[in-house]
Amino acid sequence: MQKHKMKSNIPIPLLFLSILFSFSWAALGLTHQQQHHSFLQCLNRHSGDANSISTVIYTQTNSSFSSVLEFSLRNARFSTPNTLKPLVIVTPSHVSHIQATINCSRTHGLQIRIRSGGHDYEGLSYVSQVPFVIIDLINLRSIDVDAENKTAWIQSGATIGELYYRIAEKSSTLAFPAGICPTVGVGGHFSGGGYGMLMRKYGLAADQIIDAQLVDVNGKFLDKNSMGEDLFWAIRGGGAASFGVVVAWKVKLVPVPSTLTVFTVNRTLKENGTMLVHKWQSVAPKIHEDLYIRLFLRAVNSSQQEGKRTIQASFVSLYLGRADELVDLMQESFPELGIVKEDCIEMSWIQSIMYFPSDIPEDAPLEILLNRTGSAGIFKGKSDYVTQTIPETALEGLWQRFYEDETESLEILFSPYGGNMDDIPETETPYSHRAGILFNIHYVVGWSEEDASESQRYINFMRRLYRYMEPYVSKSPRRAYMNYRDLDLGTNNNGPYTSYKQASKWGLPYFDKNFNRLIHVKTLVDPTNFFRHQQSIPSLSRG
Repeated sequence: MQKHKMKSNIPIPLLFLSILFSFSWAALGLTHQQQHHSFLQCLNRHSGDANSISTVIYTQTNSSFSSVLEFSLRNARFSTPNTLKPLVIVTPSHVSHIQATINCSRTHGLQIRIRSGGHDYEGLSYVSQVPFVIIDLINLRSIDVDAENKTAWIQSGATIGELYYRIAEKSSTLAFPAGICPTVGVGGHFSGGGYGMLMRKYGLAADQIIDAQLVDVNGKFLDKNSMGEDLFWAIRGGGAASFGVVVAWKVKLVPVPSTLTVFTVNRTLKENGTMLVHKWQSVAPKIHEDLYIRLFLRAVNSSQQEGKRTIQASFVSLYLGRADELVDLMQESFPELGIVKEDCIEMSWIQSIMYFPSDIPEDAPLEILLNRTGSAGIFKGKSDYVTQTIPETALEGLWQRFYEDETESLEILFSPYGGNMDDIPETETPYSHRAGILFNIHYVVGWSEEDASESQRYINFMRRLYRYMEPYVSKSPRRAYMNYRDLDLGTNNNGPYTSYKQASKWGLPYFDKNFNRLIHVKTLVDPTNFFRHQQSIPSLSRG
């Protein structure tokens, strides 16, 4: 694969960089000129090699600045003329570059945003309301798979597509339980939990982490032993960007059969869609853990009434075994869906990785998993967790929401829990949504034009939909998934201190009782709350 070239065509000496940087901020006054000139000089002093770090620094005057910023930007809602841009982007190729950026940002009063793949739903890995620097980990993306010991070291800048590809290079019967979007960055995905089609069998991506390398607020390079039990616990599902910069993760790989089976069957309302969705709720979380059946809901054109729309339920399945076994299991547990062998396709695990993403062509080579490029959509997402089946009457009310003007690209995804997720204690990692959860709901709506009034119209629709679902989802707290980040839940102050009461508005939905331990860890390891953003774990220290 040809890697994205992150360097300028002409190397720029660091001193000249700082002069250009200062001139670009002339309008802000002498103080800012001096501060940011000093910041770049600080990077020079702390990195140990001025020539090395100068090749991974991009100021706003650099011709590559915009392309580097936008390359890993996945929500164009946060790419407007009014969006505050970073003062500097650093694309470290060595731990010393991260250490220098942290030390110099602290010294010069700049915040840091840490970007792995750029998929944060609210853009918090690349936007800020105050002057900031981006540490973009795209150059730290090596993957070392040890098939014999069933482990892998993965740097945080890698994508899960790259990880899957490298595993398949070494073994056809090893896998990793993470998501299905290949361009998602490992760093954010792992540190927020990371679920996928193997979740009911093996749990989350975060559940497989056995070691990590992190640079902390003091610039120290730590591993599992030196960071201590509490910090190692916190970064596996609590959002690592609140605690430091994770450079790499060591994970356990999991066994899978050489042959798996998939199916996708679609049913509309005329084909008993409402009954099938209702029945799915009591089947998918309780069926054998080797079988995973996701449910996608969307509006489609009716095949029976021209110009009319209807609701389509897509049942998408992965089974760790042969088609004959899957058909028998479905006829026993969910006969209403009417699965027959002709619906099923047998394939390897890596082929299933290619099968599930809707944007991968059917005849695409495996190397497409190495492609980091992707379009930046404009969207708003939300999430819920369900602990009791949603009544058919409530589903019928939900269908009506699909007929509103803003729903052309609305999609709702039901992802079942149960299986191994019931067996992992809710305090094992910060990800607390375990036993008792039937399924997760992911709501997402997109639109084509980034206009303030247009965006607000779609966001308001999503908020109305969310209010409608309130009686039918978890309560006290109404749970949410951090990797489907939603600032509607609440935000922190811009300053270094946010009260527990304010932060708990979003913290309890994401982490429930684990939020208190996360705050305790944060207060110990980053008492001045240097690593912060609108939904970072706050430190309760005022010192």
